[in-house]
Amino acid sequence: MSINCSLVTPTYNWPEALELLLLSVQRQSVLPNEVIIADDGSTSKTLELIQKYQKNFPVPIIHIWHKDNGNQKPAIMNKAIAKARYEYIVEIDGDIILHKDFIKDHLSMAQSNTYLFGSRVNIQKTYLEQLFKNKQIDFNYFSSGIKKRNRTLRLPFLANRAKLETKRSKKLRGCNMSFWKTDFIAVNGFNEELIGWGIDDSELIQRMINNGVLGKRIKHKGIVYHIYHKEQDKSQVHLNLEIEKQMERSGNTYASKGVDQYL
Repeated sequence: MSINCSLVTPTYNWPEALELLLLSVQRQSVLPNEVIIADDGSTSKTLELIQKYQKNFPVPIIHIWHKDNGNQKPAIMNKAIAKARYEYIVEIDGDIILHKDFIKDHLSMAQSNTYLFGSRVNIQKTYLEQLFKNKQIDFNYFSSGIKKRNRTLRLPFLANRAKLETKRSKKLRGCNMSFWKTDFIAVNGFNEELIGWGIDDSELIQRMINNGVLGKRIKHKGIVYHIYHKEQDKSQVHLNLEIEKQMERSGNTYASKGVDQYL
């Protein structure tokens, strides 16, 4: 692969999930050039886990932390991506386990002026005790404890037929997407005017679309497994949805409060 990439993940006080993520990263068939953990104010338990893995990890792990002041994911992601040393950003969530070819798949489909987005296989609540006890990172179509089994099937000959899209898909998920750092900076990154949980990834992508960046959905490649957790507080999501709608209607490309603060 000729593309160099930074794998970026947010995290917040769930070191058990972050450990499975890191275990799945270190066995990638194509490694990212670095892993950046965007830590939205976790306690020392997360720091201790990161320091443990930093000692022998196959690529650098960079830990970006700020003080816990409620959900500030857009800010911590901006701070993390500002520090990224490589031209391509692969974004996941801190509760994701990667298929061994995940990075390889994203890089194989990357092209200029384009962002990629994939789906996820869900790991069920009833399976969590066994998952963490065994530190399981290998899954397939027949594995116990998962939903959306068809999404486990890696079929590159089908995935490579994906068409470019000019509109934002409702299937877009921030736990599985990638983009060029230059395209991210051109729209000033994540919008820190968003409040609380939700919409930050799709609002970012809407501004990229407004700026002429095309989308491509990954199906049957770029496979990830999402660890069940309780739903986040969605009390502010209607405010964020309105901001996103305004961006779509106006064609605005640039977040007034974004990544430029950290560059």
